[in-house]
Amino acid sequence: MSTPTSILPSELPAPVRTFLTAHAARDADTAVGTFTPDAVVTDEGRTFRGTEEVLGFLRHSGSEFTYTSELTGAQRVDDRHWVALHHLEGDFPGGVADLAYRFTTAGDRIAELVIAP
Repeated sequence: MSTPTSILPSELPAPVRTFLTAHAARDADTAVGTFTPDAVVTDEGRTFRGTEEVLGFLRHSGSEFTYTSELTGAQRVDDRHWVALHHLEGDFPGGVADLAYRFTTAGDRIAELVIAP
């Protein structure tokens, strides 16, 4: 992979932008539609594979907490790898987190998403 280059969030690929908008609105059905059927999502050390597991993750992740999330930046790594940077504040342990959503795209879909500090 290449060194990430800062870009405007509007320069992220369409499936990533659609996912981010749907995820922020807690619209799991639209969000899961941006993934390939065999997509892999990793968050908090847990891995979800395929549409059904990813949909379950999207429906339940963070639902036990109240928080705000702000998209604070975006990066292009190469033609298939993108990063969306988020700042979260809420009633989860620690109360504040900066997370990188690392996307791998395949055509017009997301093949992999890794969410990590």
